[in-house]
Amino acid sequence: MISTRTLLTAIGLHLASLAMTQPAYPPDIQKEKLGRGLVCLREGDSLAISWRLLEGEEAESFDVFINGKKLNHSKINNSTFFKTLAPSIPATISVAPTSKTNKNTSGQIQYKPDIKDYIDIQLDTPPRGTTPDGRAYSYSANDASVGDVDGDGEYEIILKWDPSNSHDNSHEGYTGNVLIDCYTLAGNKLWRIDLGPNIRAGAHYTQFLVYDFDGDGRSELIVKTADGTIDGHGNVIGDPKANWVKTGLIENTIPGKVEHQQRNIVGRILDGPEYLTVFEGLTGRALKTVDYQPPRGNVSSWGDNYGNRCDRFLAAVAYLDGKHPSAVMCRGYYTKTFLAAYDWNGTDLTLRWLFDSQQHSGYSGQGNHNLRVGDVDGDGCDEITYGSMAVNNDGTGLYTTRMGHGDAIHQFAFYPDSTQLQIWDVHENKRDGSDFRDAKTGRIIFQIPSNEDVGRGMAADIDPTNYGLEMWSSSQRGYFDVKGQLHHPDIAFPQNSAVYWDGDLLRELLDRHAVLKWNWKEKRIDTLKDFRAEGCTFNNGTKQNPCLSTDILGDWREEVIVCNRKESTLRIYSTTLPTPHRFPSLMFDIPYRLSVATENVGYNQPPEQSFYLGHDMKK
Repeated sequence: MISTRTLLTAIGLHLASLAMTQPAYPPDIQKEKLGRGLVCLREGDSLAISWRLLEGEEAESFDVFINGKKLNHSKINNSTFFKTLAPSIPATISVAPTSKTNKNTSGQIQYKPDIKDYIDIQLDTPPRGTTPDGRAYSYSANDASVGDVDGDGEYEIILKWDPSNSHDNSHEGYTGNVLIDCYTLAGNKLWRIDLGPNIRAGAHYTQFLVYDFDGDGRSELIVKTADGTIDGHGNVIGDPKANWVKTGLIENTIPGKVEHQQRNIVGRILDGPEYLTVFEGLTGRALKTVDYQPPRGNVSSWGDNYGNRCDRFLAAVAYLDGKHPSAVMCRGYYTKTFLAAYDWNGTDLTLRWLFDSQQHSGYSGQGNHNLRVGDVDGDGCDEITYGSMAVNNDGTGLYTTRMGHGDAIHQFAFYPDSTQLQIWDVHENKRDGSDFRDAKTGRIIFQIPSNEDVGRGMAADIDPTNYGLEMWSSSQRGYFDVKGQLHHPDIAFPQNSAVYWDGDLLRELLDRHAVLKWNWKEKRIDTLKDFRAEGCTFNNGTKQNPCLSTDILGDWREEVIVCNRKESTLRIYSTTLPTPHRFPSLMFDIPYRLSVATENVGYNQPPEQSFYLGHDMKK
């Protein structure tokens, strides 16, 4: 039931949130220099050819060639997608801009008749291992990120390997080592980093950032390391013989209670040095290692003494000065919270600022299992939305709603005629439910209270009969529009992720190992692509996410990267459906690119752009 205050806010005040606060990044902001991203996929007798529209090419048109012969009769200017009959012999396929001043951005690819509707990358699966207590474990491809590590204008994939005995922080037990690989889209493995025995495996421990931090045109990897980490050249960080893994029982004090209990801490790392390392993206070589900030300190000061709350990590990339990307490493969200911003200039890794929630009233205990980054106040610099609170670009507190922890958060322009960002956030406290709020001030636009733990939430434009985006959560069926009105309360909408896949401007849902579509005419959810039927799996249990979903190839629509475990391959699926729309690659939108960099952090969330993209968007 929506409260009177909620309805009044939704009806009377949501229009006030349309006051324009234009994200205002300066024109000389450091960005990737991407190439044409040409991709060719075969579906039956048809060949789908798709390419990237670059920034500044809004008036550009294109020609498509096979072995130098032009296929299109008229200039292609309404999309960056072309479908033709698939050749029966190997061929060279190319795409070129028609304007004479833009010829150097042509794209070319070698076609073979046996290609499919996906790109396969053969993986080097790590060997099985055995824990100190004699239990065997194996590895599976887990979360991934992308970066241009060689400066050629196209992305490489950085993949984390997850041991089968990885653990949530709340569980004891040994884990295998965490490994990180780098693969080219052509299937070449460039390097492997072994984080070593003193980094525990699990969704909340290793948050890795891939980005061009120093502006040299090539991406780096920044990640938490420890004694025994081995870089891509075989060099060991710290003491190669150190083993900080705990075994045995401790007396656990329960916060706020008198009683005590025995707690098993087998497999946890509660002592020893913690490092932060910058790795060269092309080689995996460690470039610089510093002490990790914020430090662990006294384990029990985080709310327990067995290593659950002290080892809750998040991470982000943010343009804190409006021009250069910084790495933001985060620790804690159930109680005290620290964020440490670092700058990498190619030589030194320096601390820009450290945010301590204990120095800001109402900011402790507000973090989610994920975060969002974007210029929410229009000053040209990024702020960090950390669950129910936000940190300004200078490391000071921006606002807090005091609604506490949650599992999912979404930051968009929810209205077609607004460039200001809004937030849809869900909460676990069995009180605050879900809230829709202004991203700049934290002012609640409307709220859906709940006495349940609202574990998941989604937001996307899936229905053209409503103004703006729709949003929903695990606390109820149906979805809410931006005015707070509930629609279709008899239908359970998938809540894990979303993807731009088919040819319209609505977003599809990404859940249950499939691309799903809300059929608003027939009032049902249709399956557009079933990855499990093709032998592929999603990751992270009930969180049900692919290794990565983002716009890395072809036109503005997104790719889905999944693992085929039987064949030990990483599959990149790109849509073969035509579209009459075109946009520059979503990766040119700074908040979208930053949300790709943090998609692997904690509980994965889909990448989200700063501008409104939907059925009723303004031309």
